[in-house]
Amino acid sequence: MSQDHKQHPSLSQDQQDLLIATVREVAREEILPRFRNLAAGDIRSKTKPDDLVTEADLAAEARIAAVLREAFSEAMILGEEAASADPTLRAKAAGADLALIIDPVDGTWNFANGLAVFGVILAATVRGKPVFGLLYDVVMDDWVVTHDAAPSVLARDGMPPLPLQTATGGPLDTLTGYVHLYLMEKSVQAQMAAALPSFNRTFMLRCSCHEYRLLAQGAVDFCLSGMLNPWDHAAGVLAVQNAGGVARFIDGRDYDTAITKGYLLTAANEQVWQEVAAHLAFLK
Repeated sequence: MSQDHKQHPSLSQDQQDLLIATVREVAREEILPRFRNLAAGDIRSKTKPDDLVTEADLAAEARIAAVLREAFSEAMILGEEAASADPTLRAKAAGADLALIIDPVDGTWNFANGLAVFGVILAATVRGKPVFGLLYDVVMDDWVVTHDAAPSVLARDGMPPLPLQTATGGPLDTLTGYVHLYLMEKSVQAQMAAALPSFNRTFMLRCSCHEYRLLAQGAVDFCLSGMLNPWDHAAGVLAVQNAGGVARFIDGRDYDTAITKGYLLTAANEQVWQEVAAHLAFLK
């Protein structure tokens, strides 16, 4: 753990419980009732036709943010939709002593199209470094959670938390991972596509929440992304690291929400990270 983390008090168990309870309540009241029940006017495009925002995103973020502002009066609150309206908020959150970062409906395209692969992501960062991560499955009402250096666990009401462990990996041609090919710079897409057959299988879920959950649970070996929105990655990076995985940029930099350009490679372990990074060295 970095010296910065040591100097900042961890979130108490009561605070963590509040975050989980808030996300569950808001999801139950604002997100689930709108799933497969959106009117045409409840869905809008942002930066491009398939970059969507729905009434569920807006209502959920507003309610979660209101609770966080009251409970964490000194924290910087960064929501995906607020950042869409005011891009300067992202840099402010990266430099904050404590930032709480909300993705109210991660996987909005899936949600808007009736596909049950979406979730809520909530992260806490200290000067850009994740110290708490919550990856919540709205439909199943279960969650992957981790904080500081504590093991990542899968939890739900009525069952003991299940510690998570990333995969063991293997040779390059046995590895399976998520690659966000069409979110990468156009200038590298062809070269990236030519590199993909060397893996066993690559795909994407259009939902960072479930991609990171599955990586932390050992179902896949790696995730590669060139779109670095902190609401997509901060919680998942910590969850994977605390399940035995590794997260760094292809050029070797440690993860930090202040970094806006580069390729983030999160892998099941150091050996997998090195194998994939070497194969994709052209991204450095």
